[in-house]
Amino acid sequence: MAADAPHPAFEPYAAEPVPQAPVGAPGKEGRLELAFAADEDGQTHLVRDFARVPFHLSGTLAHDPHPDAETVFVQSPNGGVAQGDRHTIDVSVANGGIAHVTTGSSTKVLTMERNYAAADVSLSVGPGSHLDYVPEPVIVNPDARYCQELHLDITPDATAVVGDVVVPGRLARGERFDFERFVSRFECRSDGDLLFEDATHLTPADGDPTAPGVMGEYAVYGTLYVVAPESDGNALSDALHDRAGEQTEDETSSARAAATTLPNGAGVVVRALGHRAEDVTGSLHAAWDEARTVLLDVGAPDGRKL
Repeated sequence: MAADAPHPAFEPYAAEPVPQAPVGAPGKEGRLELAFAADEDGQTHLVRDFARVPFHLSGTLAHDPHPDAETVFVQSPNGGVAQGDRHTIDVSVANGGIAHVTTGSSTKVLTMERNYAAADVSLSVGPGSHLDYVPEPVIVNPDARYCQELHLDITPDATAVVGDVVVPGRLARGERFDFERFVSRFECRSDGDLLFEDATHLTPADGDPTAPGVMGEYAVYGTLYVVAPESDGNALSDALHDRAGEQTEDETSSARAAATTLPNGAGVVVRALGHRAEDVTGSLHAAWDEARTVLLDVGAPDGRKL
């Protein structure tokens, strides 16, 4: 496999040149580094940050309902993720810190003719710490090829919530699974041991995503990973299942959601399907709120646009 390809299926794309701005050109290799840590009073601070285009930071926000938490909204001046883009994100939380990282808007993966786009996200949560990494949805436009890799390294007494919502095109324009390939892989380790792996691989040209047993009638797909190795996984799963289910009972919502425990006592995963992104994100937000209440005794923050 070519070193440039994060997944075997992307190897043929990696050899395709990008004439406008090749891989590695200014603006094509974005990097974001965020390091959080709590001080001796328990207050979390952003102790180090680095952002290279297309990432941009405007400081931190007192947005989280937890009095000791710190919040960062990651911004981008670009219109979306283009062919040949390679993004690297590193987020760490230490010393019992509580951090919330999200994006100011959805990530739009633009139409492509050559190569592909990729994002490599590394999350590290140290002893007694908590991280919420819940970005806005990823919208995958026609003919796009996109691969995102998420890696979580967490100590046994730490907790993390990681969200991932995929919208298969601009649904209001009638686009639906017109992209070429989408891969999202999540790997979680603790003290060097693999706790679980999860992956989504959609190639509409090779198989109908709307087939029974795949997406069925639904278009939007969302996952919420609640990683809490020292929690009571069964009790947490029941609580999140009930909250996500309450949200989907709303007659105006198209979402359907359920929760189950993760392997090796790692925590709980919540899956949601829906016709609209707001229904799926609403269901997952309800589960996130319940998870935070159980783990931190404080619910999840509201979305910036609410």
